[in-house]
Amino acid sequence: MSYPHDEIMGRTSLCLIGGTFDRFHVGHKQLILSCLEQSERVQIWLTSDKMALEKNPLVLSWNQRCNEIQAWSSETGYSGRISYHELNDQFGPALSSKEVDSIGCTIETLPNCELINSKREQSMLDPLRIFVVSHIPSVDGGIVSSTRIRDGEIDREGHRWLGDSEMELNQKMPISMDDELKQPFGKLFEGPEENPELAMQEAILFMKKNSPKLIAVGDVCVHTLVEMGCVPDISFVDGMTKREPWAPAADLDRTVFPSLFTCNSPAGIISSDLKITIKSALNCNDKALVVVNGEEDLAPIIVHLLAPLGSTVVYGQPGRGVVLRETTEETKINCRRILDVFTRVV
Repeated sequence: MSYPHDEIMGRTSLCLIGGTFDRFHVGHKQLILSCLEQSERVQIWLTSDKMALEKNPLVLSWNQRCNEIQAWSSETGYSGRISYHELNDQFGPALSSKEVDSIGCTIETLPNCELINSKREQSMLDPLRIFVVSHIPSVDGGIVSSTRIRDGEIDREGHRWLGDSEMELNQKMPISMDDELKQPFGKLFEGPEENPELAMQEAILFMKKNSPKLIAVGDVCVHTLVEMGCVPDISFVDGMTKREPWAPAADLDRTVFPSLFTCNSPAGIISSDLKITIKSALNCNDKALVVVNGEEDLAPIIVHLLAPLGSTVVYGQPGRGVVLRETTEETKINCRRILDVFTRVV
């Protein structure tokens, strides 16, 4: 059985597009623009919060997803030809609507569109013309997708937050960044230095329950969390605090970490070894301990660039307490800005 595809018919009057449309990106834009080129009007059916959260708990709310598309359509002058609707099942209005005459999709969702046409035929309705729209390739040769954006790999334009070539570089922090990097990079939870559990308890209460990764940086921070029974997914230690050897570091219960990584990264340097080790630890399914020969102070910059969105990074702020920062797109942009001023070490 065959159904009408975009190359054999003329312009249509009303096209359906359905999907999650999370982290509205260049691929979404291409899908919508392609349908607008071939149809007078487009209805965008965004999956409901209930459906979306069953797919992934980190998907943005329906209102957020819809608002992002509406803002773009207003900027590009297409708002008068697009309407927005909530999708609560697999098919929406596609099975029964007599007004609709086309539907847009990617190659992955083409079988669903063909199933829709089969069911429409059974109901004595005309089949929908199907617009199959190609994916936008990312800079690294993959595709731009919401999944890869949520996984922290790429931005919404398809650029890697940290490219393969840059993974091979040793990079030095410029003196000009010293003051900025000494400030809390996130929410500060204050507490006495001699009793870090007090600040950490407040930080734990603030952490999101659905965070993909809990990542701790610093011996005191890691030791405190382990003692409190909250073992991070990834922990970075160097046996130092305030750039001095920290005796209690030897008491850390390493048995709670099935995976152990070691790397070298001198003070003031983000080494290639550190970057590669961070990537390996993030890909590890077990609780991982990363022992840094040198200093782990700059690790959060790379952690945020490589970690999935929604991850939680916590580290100690000397003399003040602990700092907690969620890995968001804004966080990644900020870390990218910081790393861009680091200089290459030959």
